[in-house]
Amino acid sequence: MMDNQNHFEKLYREFHVLVFNVALNYLQNTEDAEEVTQDVFVKVYNSLENFNQKSSHKTWIYRITINQCLDYLKHKNSQKRVFIFGKKSQNEQEYLNTSTFEHPGILMEHKEEAAILFNVINTLTENQKTAFLLSKLDGLSNPEISEIMQLSISSVESLVFRAKSALKDKLAEKFNHYRKK
Repeated sequence: MMDNQNHFEKLYREFHVLVFNVALNYLQNTEDAEEVTQDVFVKVYNSLENFNQKSSHKTWIYRITINQCLDYLKHKNSQKRVFIFGKKSQNEQEYLNTSTFEHPGILMEHKEEAAILFNVINTLTENQKTAFLLSKLDGLSNPEISEIMQLSISSVESLVFRAKSALKDKLAEKFNHYRKK
């Protein structure tokens, strides 16, 4: 049996890039993704001995990563809200949606379109966003996503379908708005 330290180091080597990429797709900011990646591996290290073999390490780590991202976003938005009420902003929503878009995987000339796309992705429900990102950006199959999200395969298919429909509608609206300018 491998001791925890070696086991942890092996998991870190195997999954730290995956965790960082998932966090980056969720948060669209390198520093935030690095912070969440650290938090994920602290959690992995601390819960390694409680890991049940019911799911694979990959599924387990995906699950922790998604939960850390969701917690991070909730915390960040509550921080912004406190800041806003101190400053008396007229439009809270506008402020909350101006995240610093910074995704190293996207070429400079595509930054604007990518920022628009991710802005719209960020308006999806938590489950739609998760299913969509895992399916379209991570390229996972519906059975893999169903295991990570602990939902039925048909629920995953439905979430991805609804996410795509919502994105299509919202992007069409956005681009019509830009065309009219």
